[in-house]
Amino acid sequence: MNDPQAAAPLHAFAALLTDEGRALLDEVHGTDPADELAVATRLRREHPAALVSAALGQARLRQRAAAKFGAADARRMFFTPHGVEQSTRASVAAYRAARLTQAGVTSLADLCCGIGGDAIALARAGVRVLAVDRDPLTAAVARANAGALGLADLIEVREADVTEVDTAPYDAVFVDPARRGGRGRIFDPEAYSPPLSWAVEAALRAPRAALKVAPGIPHEAVPPQAEAEWISDGGDVKEAVLWFGAEPGLVRATLLPGPHSLRGRGLPDPEVRPVGRYLYEPDGAVVRAHLVAEVADALDGGLIDATIAYVTADALRPTPYATAYEITDRLPFNVKKLKALLREREVGVLTVKKRGSAVEPEELRRKVLPKPYGRAAVTVFLTRVAGAPAMLLGHPAG
Repeated sequence: MNDPQAAAPLHAFAALLTDEGRALLDEVHGTDPADELAVATRLRREHPAALVSAALGQARLRQRAAAKFGAADARRMFFTPHGVEQSTRASVAAYRAARLTQAGVTSLADLCCGIGGDAIALARAGVRVLAVDRDPLTAAVARANAGALGLADLIEVREADVTEVDTAPYDAVFVDPARRGGRGRIFDPEAYSPPLSWAVEAALRAPRAALKVAPGIPHEAVPPQAEAEWISDGGDVKEAVLWFGAEPGLVRATLLPGPHSLRGRGLPDPEVRPVGRYLYEPDGAVVRAHLVAEVADALDGGLIDATIAYVTADALRPTPYATAYEITDRLPFNVKKLKALLREREVGVLTVKKRGSAVEPEELRRKVLPKPYGRAAVTVFLTRVAGAPAMLLGHPAG
């Protein structure tokens, strides 16, 4: 590598893989950020300053990564700041690996592999993986992770431009294009790196393929040859995946844990009806997949407004695809009236949700509940009902 500035992070990472570096990583594990300066000062008396800084930085990254990878794996793995942020959550990667193995995939080219999160899940499912990334540090981290987790025999890491890799020897291709640039998130799929059009071409050359895309991808950007799946984990929408060699044209929402998968049936938009006894808040993956109509149909419900993804019904029915609330009050939007009502009912815990309202929940909470009035708990929905700003009060249904 000719660029000394670019080589420095790679050299610092390589030092962490030495016996001294690994011992230092064990020593700084769990260091409280408030104690970092004192710990660094003490360790620099016996170790190179650059190595101490690298170890403490890696310890911070491992703490952040525990939420995605679990504490046990995160403590053994290695990370970059970008890698922690962009890597797939372990539960989502395991679900995707299960889908691929159920389809008979035994070997796969993981293009834009990052730090190796998806490659790890695939290898643990028994798939032989070629993991490719053009960034030298990222590729080195992915290689170290394969070794740290005992998967080096199944994961070959290659530092290369993914557009120059021959994927013909593999059963499947997985592409995870970079969706962040110098100015933050990239919303145009053709501005991904590599562009979505290139990824689709690579997918169509393989027997099976999966392309990870942003959950906000426009539905019209989904190729007709692909199945589109939106995935949430614990209620948070994590990603969308375009599957090739599956069911072209199918749209589905999958909720983890479970998994629970809702398949689109091309239903027309639900009718708008008056607010009933129950309000259902569809999971974000359902909303992104445009499958609110399928949920409403299963609940024998309708919409409270033609443009709002809240379903109303008079009966309480169990569904994994929406959270049910029992509605006690239906009011026009009025801050003073809401504040008086909360005081009258001795509310101490207020949850504010919104769809179709410009009001910020925290701002409203400060205005209507400056201090707890009692122990009661209430959920207020800021939304529109038949086109008019409204407040719906209730609580999670039993």
